[in-house]
Amino acid sequence: MTALTLKNVNKSFGKVHVLKDINIDIEDGEFVVFVGPSGCGKSTLLRVIAGLEDATSGEVRIGDDLVNTTPPSKRGIAMVFQSYALYPHLNVRKNMSLALKQEKQTKEVIDERVAEACRMLNLEDYLDRYPSELSGGQRQRVAIGRAIVRYPRLFLFDEPLSNLDAALRMNTRIEIANLHAQLSASMIYVTHDQTEAMTLADKIVVLRDGQVEQVGSPMELYNNPANHFVAGFLGSPAMNFLPGAMFGHDDKRSIGIRPEDITIGADGLLTGQVRHVEELGGDTNIVVDIDDTSVTVRAFGQFKVKPGDTLKLATPKECLYHFDANGQRLTG
Repeated sequence: MTALTLKNVNKSFGKVHVLKDINIDIEDGEFVVFVGPSGCGKSTLLRVIAGLEDATSGEVRIGDDLVNTTPPSKRGIAMVFQSYALYPHLNVRKNMSLALKQEKQTKEVIDERVAEACRMLNLEDYLDRYPSELSGGQRQRVAIGRAIVRYPRLFLFDEPLSNLDAALRMNTRIEIANLHAQLSASMIYVTHDQTEAMTLADKIVVLRDGQVEQVGSPMELYNNPANHFVAGFLGSPAMNFLPGAMFGHDDKRSIGIRPEDITIGADGLLTGQVRHVEELGGDTNIVVDIDDTSVTVRAFGQFKVKPGDTLKLATPKECLYHFDANGQRLTG
């Protein structure tokens, strides 16, 4: 069954056309990530799904129900925001149960759902604490728990990890992934972080300038990007783009190479000078200047090289990505 259908959805703020003919289907139980740079429309699209913004045109269906005119509280959704939005005067138990009390659920139902959510999120020991007594990661888990207890048809996450440090982001990503596996729920997650998108999603929707650039699984998009933008957005370090002339093509074609697909050796066809080195322990990122083009090489392990060194670079032909003058992928 389809959990969400967006058909020709547009959103304008005055003369500014923010969302342009969005068409997306999300199946029951899918974890879908909307990803793209700041200002691409991903949070606006999430707010349209939630009912916090009205679509200018098009259809929003949750399940079989057309919900364009349905208020947020009646859509069967639960939303987790970037800001935790916890009530400071309520402890964890009361923050998590407040929406259920407003729904006039019985005490037995409330206690059961709160206990279940706390078990999933390892919050049993924090039920009587107030938000000020919790870490950032614990507060975010409470915000997620507050969504879980409502048994929504659709979970919506709006950049929920942006306020956490790197270690906490990784731990919370794992918790969200485990939560999705336990609940088998439909989830939509908005982020500008391609690492979050690649590690969490069943399906990624890449957005740019209010339009869908490509939809697919993380590895489909990584291995078969439809265009220059998707190829450059997914992957860290980002894909390199070189003039076609370096490979015997005309200037209307550009060549994309993933940093991990470049090898350093005497038989390399490209020669450049090292400009910068990032020693990361497990990897070494090396920025090499070839004429007027900079290329990033990802060398696995610890690779001893210094700025000013001359390197020869090679990559297998099957690892080259070809793009036309409009940035569209060329195949065959």
